[in-house]
Parts: sequence; C-alpha cells; structure tokens
Amino acid sequence: MPSSSTTIISKCTVRPDQKSRIKPLRLSVSDLPMLSCQYIQKGVLLTAPPFSITHFVSLLRQSLSVALSHFPALAGRFSTDSDGHIIILCNDTGVDFIHAKATFLSVNSLLSPIDVPDSFKEFFAFDRTISYTGHVRPLAAVQVTELADGVFVGCTVNHAVTDGTSFWHFFNTFAEITKGAKKISKVPDFSRDTVFDSPAVLKFPAGGPAVTFSGAVPLRERIFHFSREAILRMKFRANKGILKSDYYKSVNNEIIGKQSNDSWKTVNGEITSLFETLLKTNTNRTDEISSFQSLCAQLWRSVTRARKLASGKTTTFRMAVNCRHRLEPRLSPYYFGNLIQSIPTVASVGELLSHDLGWGAERLHKNVVAHDNDTVRRGVADWESNPRLFPLGNFDGASITMGSSPRFPMYDNDFGWGRPLAVRSGRANKFDGKISAFPGREGNGSVDLEVVLAPETMAGLENDLEFMEYVS
Repeated sequence: MPSSSTTIISKCTVRPDQKSRIKPLRLSVSDLPMLSCQYIQKGVLLTAPPFSITHFVSLLRQSLSVALSHFPALAGRFSTDSDGHIIILCNDTGVDFIHAKATFLSVNSLLSPIDVPDSFKEFFAFDRTISYTGHVRPLAAVQVTELADGVFVGCTVNHAVTDGTSFWHFFNTFAEITKGAKKISKVPDFSRDTVFDSPAVLKFPAGGPAVTFSGAVPLRERIFHFSREAILRMKFRANKGILKSDYYKSVNNEIIGKQSNDSWKTVNGEITSLFETLLKTNTNRTDEISSFQSLCAQLWRSVTRARKLASGKTTTFRMAVNCRHRLEPRLSPYYFGNLIQSIPTVASVGELLSHDLGWGAERLHKNVVAHDNDTVRRGVADWESNPRLFPLGNFDGASITMGSSPRFPMYDNDFGWGRPLAVRSGRANKFDGKISAFPGREGNGSVDLEVVLAPETMAGLENDLEFMEYVS
C-alpha cells in the first residue's frame, strides 16, 4: 500500500475569529517535561460527508477558527522570558490547516489489515516534530484527508500545551461547532493558580532538547479489541483474591460450572450478568481492582512473557494519571493544559509470571489508589528540586508505557453525519512497549489497545493464548 501518494491539495493558516483576551500562560510542572516529546497526533476516520468535499473543507476551516477563539492558547506560540520561564503567548498567530487527498485508499483498505497501515502516518501534520519547537512552529494543526469513500480528520497538538484530556476537549469542541452548535457545551478553564504553577526553571542544551527514544528501529503496530464481556472476565479473575464471602464463592462456583459445562457462545450474556452482580456487590470500591487495571495487568504479563526476559530482570509498567480530581481541592475537569503524572509499577519478571493475574493487577491497583493529593504534591516538589524532561522510551527493553485512556470521549467527534468509524494515531511518540488505550467503538466498556512492539515481541504476543483468548 503506497504511503507516499497522499497529496497536499492546499495549506493555510487559520486564526481565531475573535481576538484573544487570555494573558500569557506559563508552562507548568506538568507541561515542561513534555517539551522533549513529539506533538500529539490523533484523528478520526469518518464515512464520506453527505455534501461535497469542497464544502466540508470550507466548513472545517470556519469551524476551526471559531473553536480557536475558545482555545486561544492553541493559536499562540512559545516564548522564553528573561528568567528562563517558557510561556504561551496567546497572540492569535494561528494554526496550520491542510487539505490532502488519498483517494487511492478506501475505508476497508485502512481497517482490514491486521497491522495498522503506515498510510495513517501521512494523515497528520508535524511528523516527528518535537514540542520545544513551538517557539517557532504553530502549536496545533488540522489535516483533512479525502479518501475514496470517506475522510480522515487528523489533529496535531503540541504535547507541552495539552494532555489527552485537554486534547480531546478541544477536538470534541471543534466537531461540536462543525455540527452546528452555537454555544459550546464545555468551556475550557485557563486558570493557573495551582500547585503545578511553579517558578522553577528547566534548563535546556543549546538548540533545545532531543527526543529520548530512537525512531529508527523496526516496529509493528496493531489494534487489539476487547469486548465488555472479555474485560469483565479479566476483572473477575483479577479480583478473586479479594472476593471471599460465601456469596462470592457461590457465584464463583456457578460461573466456573458454566465455563466448564457450556459454550461461551450460548451463556456469555448470563455469565456477564453474574460477573456484574458479583463485582457490584463488593461495596469496598477502593479494594476492587478496576476493569482497566485488570486489562493492563494481563498486557503486562503477556508482553513480558513474549519478550523472553531473564527471570531476575526488573520489568516496569508505567501509566499516566489525571491529577485534576486527585488534588484537594479538586481542579476543574476542563482545566486546559497538562495535569498528569506518571506512575511506575515494578516487579521482577519471575514474580510477575509465576503468580496469577491478580498479583500484578493488585500492584497496579495499589499504586493508582495511593496516588492521592499528598502524592501529587510530593511529585511536584520532587520535580521542582530537580527539574527534568520526561524520559519517554523503553531504555532497558523491559518497560511498557500506557498512554491515553478508554475514558476519553473519542467517538463523540461527530462532525454532523455520525460517529467516527475508528480512531487512529500518527507516528508520534511510538517505541517498543508504547501502548495507547482507546474506547471501543461500540462503547459499553469495550476497549481498543493500540500496541507498538518490536516485531518478534508482537509475534510472541499473538501466540500468547492467555492474552489472545480475550481478543475479538
């Protein structure tokens, strides 16, 4: 499938339709480490619009201008002041808007291959662009690519300006306006009076930072889909160690009996109902391992096994957490910017693989639960004592980094004629062990994992029966 045939038809600068009134925004303790990361690249695949592509491109351009007036930081540029602080000048300089054409590609040709086609990498601006270059480059770009029977809308945003929460807030608003909304449903909060606003200065080498991972190694990328039922089965397995009452045991025995004597095809709905009853009856929600933690633990086990590492080697599962609701008092869910911290969970390969799923899941769970207001504030203080960039990558060959979230409203990006067919990303910030979690298109608790691995590790994962039994 040729990827070089995507043709740029036009490119222009789009500015906010109203003058910005936002004062300069100093990059926070959570923004600054992202300056060595590449721009976020996420987009949605849509069926063809019910009107001409020319009209759609014009409509997107107008809607983007309106959206930027609500998110003026994205239309600005970075500037470094005399004290070494990096700020966003909300100066309405504008963003790139690109119309491209790849009509040799159909929706089916993009979604049917097992591995994610490289063609998707052509649907985004600022390929391999590091966030520090926001001093001279636009902080965001939108590319609409015309396909044989659909369109792809790719959004690219500087990672030192937004985390995933703010990225999808903007993207949803952009779609909402395109669909015809006269008033946006969720107004961004640009306040900076938080513990993350710090006078600490991050020093950079001459010419700025470089990415911390290699972009030249061979990789495979694949989407693994997990239905709600499959994830509930994992969650039940992970939680069996804490569900110990006689009632739980009776339900557990009933489920095991059905698994042993019946086909999943005929009893899946009933078993799912039993799972839900069992898990909902556990009133101590802090003790309960979540569906996503269970899925992460299974992935951690299976990827580690596929890597064939020595039993004494340490393996790390790293996940980003949203701090907006973890701080006391809580911050607005619509706070615009990065407000994330990274939680590493470590174990020896031997420990992780010799125990059951619940063992690894419980360690992930405990670390997430422990990441409260005090932990967030300690993390800020630790960074202030030693300002540093975020070391994105897999430096020891034994790490997994989980990004994005199945809670992000990715499929809410309805531009006027229906929900997206799929969500895909570009080349940015991908390395062996980088995983991104998306909601499944059918919703209802389903999850898609975008998995990037070394080719031999991916082959091992595809042959891991414990993992693949949950994949649909």
